[in-house]
Amino acid sequence: MGECAAKLLAVEPPTWSARSSVRHPGGLDELPCVVHAVYCSTVALELDRARLESIVHAVGDRLEGEWLLVGGALVALWLEPRRVTEDVDIVGLEGTAAERLALMELAEALGLPIESVNSAADFFVRRVDDWRDQLEVFYRGARGVVYRPSVTLFVLLKARRLSDRDLADCRAAIELAHREGLALDRARIAASLDTLPETQDDALVARRSALRALAL
Repeated sequence: MGECAAKLLAVEPPTWSARSSVRHPGGLDELPCVVHAVYCSTVALELDRARLESIVHAVGDRLEGEWLLVGGALVALWLEPRRVTEDVDIVGLEGTAAERLALMELAEALGLPIESVNSAADFFVRRVDDWRDQLEVFYRGARGVVYRPSVTLFVLLKARRLSDRDLADCRAAIELAHREGLALDRARIAASLDTLPETQDDALVARRSALRALAL
């Protein structure tokens, strides 16, 4: 390989702040430098509450439009301050490719991998008929607005998968609704559980029963 080609391939991997906690699987140092650089762009981050807050504020302050924050990032900022997450699930309300591109460009500008912002949740959000009526302002920035789901929508989005963590998040949201007098459509949550596909997973059945009890 010529000297010029070698210089082009010898790309230094990007550096992330200590707070990002990028994890490198063992053995990567023995791989060619070009492989290491490409791989590093997809290594999972650990985003804590402070880093997540800065990202959400950047969305509202730098990007035009309306956005919906869901997933683990919302839990960390709204319900459980100790939660860390690998990405930010945020959805443009218009559902356009331009919104997704704007989020990826923002991530790059913030020194993050573009994979750290994820809009795949819009598939599930848009399956809820009145999802637009279930939004609350979470952060109003200089150029845009970031919303969060209502407690009811939050639980509806979690109920289909309902892992152990999802159940814990639903419990935290419902308890918050109780403490702060937030609206909670208990009948709708119960009805949504009745429409879920049957399962032979006893643990999932138990979690669904626990969620039903929480919503009573």
